[in-house]
Amino acid sequence: MTLQIPAGRARTSSARGAGGPSLSLTARHGIGFAMNPCASLLRLHAEAGPVAAVGSRRKPLVHLFGPDANAFVFANSGLFRWREAFDLLVPVNGETALIVSDGADHRRRRRLVQPAFHHRRVGAYVERMAANTDAALDGWRPGRTLDAYAELRSVIRRSTVEVLFGDRLAADAEVIGRRLQVALAGIDRNFILQLMLRSVPNPYWRRVTASRALVARRVDEEIDRRLREGTGGDDVLGMLMAARDEDGAGLTRRELQDQVISLISAGYDTTGAAMAWAVYALLTHPAAEERARREVADVLGDRPPAAGDLPALTYLDGVVSETLRLFPPAVLSARVPVEDFEYAGHRVPAGAMVFYSPYVTHRMPDVWPQAGRFRPERWDPSSDLYRPTTPATYLPFGGGPHRCIGSTLATVELKTMLACLLRRTRLRLVSPAATPTSVTAMRPRGGVPVEVVG
Repeated sequence: MTLQIPAGRARTSSARGAGGPSLSLTARHGIGFAMNPCASLLRLHAEAGPVAAVGSRRKPLVHLFGPDANAFVFANSGLFRWREAFDLLVPVNGETALIVSDGADHRRRRRLVQPAFHHRRVGAYVERMAANTDAALDGWRPGRTLDAYAELRSVIRRSTVEVLFGDRLAADAEVIGRRLQVALAGIDRNFILQLMLRSVPNPYWRRVTASRALVARRVDEEIDRRLREGTGGDDVLGMLMAARDEDGAGLTRRELQDQVISLISAGYDTTGAAMAWAVYALLTHPAAEERARREVADVLGDRPPAAGDLPALTYLDGVVSETLRLFPPAVLSARVPVEDFEYAGHRVPAGAMVFYSPYVTHRMPDVWPQAGRFRPERWDPSSDLYRPTTPATYLPFGGGPHRCIGSTLATVELKTMLACLLRRTRLRLVSPAATPTSVTAMRPRGGVPVEVVG
């Protein structure tokens, strides 16, 4: 196989083995990662440089850090397996979901699902997203204290189910969310603990499986109802049911079920986390909040946002982009190589677990000036902080053939909800501190407690 080596990253002939990780580094990283994965990854990069191997010698965990590493992974997608690296997501997403699919199966399923996320379709969702957000904000009375993360996550869950899969499933959004949350909590546990729980029968894992099965049953009921009525509907579920590949074959019942559940779970889990960080970032940067608030007032006046308003909200667009830079939904992503390869003087064995990290890349000072600071103006080409981005330097939704299919939907929803929030209310943080937790959908530990002040 021919490997694509990014410009500036010459391949060396005297490769060092990545299969000999330091035991002290492995222990420190393992303990640190369990306590604070984000801080641990930054520390590992600072100590080890662009390549760090931890874990066992036979199957090390190899971290490739920085834009060159990201470009290498994306350019050599055929070198890696995806399914094995994302096996822990199967209990929620299902065996055939895009996020756990490989090779030809992934290409076929993505071709069938992709049209549902065309930007014109996503633009049509803005009105419903705004209406659902405003309905929630009606209950945010001055003096009330609430968890903005939990409240807005619930709105996102309803909007996701409603715009993608119709009003009938949306009516059950809270029940679906509670069931899926049991499964999401299962895959959010410590990696080693997850392996242990899945290896032997136990009551907890039975609850995870049963909760997911109940959601699958509800999705099946909706599919059956549409088949009986002879109409798929004009939403995403209808498009998925009608989609056909070049051979005239559509998605199987299992594939339909898995795509629906994975889109619901990803749609509200990662977007909900990003929304929490956007609120937190604005409330800890009053000047940015006021600038965004003035822009929303100038563009919208006293009405909710519509799709045509979003392009005019340029500073708010910078708020969303900057939030996703500092707090990308996935702290790191994984691949498993199908054969040995060499990168930056290190030989990586087939079967190793290879990681790249959007979080670390986005906080590199040589890539991003004032990398650790929330500066939405950096996205304005006239700013001294502006830097053109590439898929290797800015990757909140991953990259390559497996880039998140719902990225446009997520950014539109974040921008729409923030516009509603800034138009309708003023908040004060109850606690100024927030610690990131989880690597599958990085969120603030303990939520974002706020007081409604206006």
